[in-house]
Amino acid sequence: MSVRDWTRFLRRVREQLRPLASSELSALAALALCAGGLWGFVELAEQVLENKRHAFDESLLLLLRQGDPADPIGPAWVERAVRDITALGGYTIIIAITLVAIGYLAIVRQWSSVILIVVSLAGGAFLNNVLKYWFDRPRPDLVAHLVDVHTLSFPSGHAMLSAITYLTLGALIARVQPQRRLKVYVLAIGVALTLLIGASRVYLGVHWPTDVLAGWCLGAAWAIACWLAARWWQSLRR
Repeated sequence: MSVRDWTRFLRRVREQLRPLASSELSALAALALCAGGLWGFVELAEQVLENKRHAFDESLLLLLRQGDPADPIGPAWVERAVRDITALGGYTIIIAITLVAIGYLAIVRQWSSVILIVVSLAGGAFLNNVLKYWFDRPRPDLVAHLVDVHTLSFPSGHAMLSAITYLTLGALIARVQPQRRLKVYVLAIGVALTLLIGASRVYLGVHWPTDVLAGWCLGAAWAIACWLAARWWQSLRR
């Protein structure tokens, strides 16, 4: 075999291994993010179990008020906008968006993606409710609640479920995009929605900041864990 043939052979091998190497690196990065999210949640959970009331929680809630516990900073239109944003993390909107996504995936026969969405969202909602009753942390009493709430505080359901829903949908959409810029754009939207929804809960006075941080950590870890499990299952089938 000539040098030119060997060069062509090595080039083909490199081109075939490149997607595999990229796939393995992305899996390792996802695993590291999942572990980091779980670690962050555990650290916050330990402090909640010890009934510690953080100066960070109190100072941030008060920072978002204009002296009056019932009057948040900013003009009235900001409060209205934040109410609209927080609705994106409520069960009604989350379920509606999920059903639309499931309907589309069912039409194009992407059954593995349908299962991923159902398992991640249903499992995440169940886990969130179990943890709320386990930790039994009351809602903030330091400032007025600007929206009605009827459940316990830790971890934030809006923060956790928005992380699960929008990060999972973002990952599914990004996977079929041909350009890296589109992948980054879609994932950035998912992350931005998650951050805005969680921050809105603190602004409205219905969650301690640590509730939201815990919801983000656990929601992201759960979404990534479900994605890794789905990927592992698909590799076994192949």
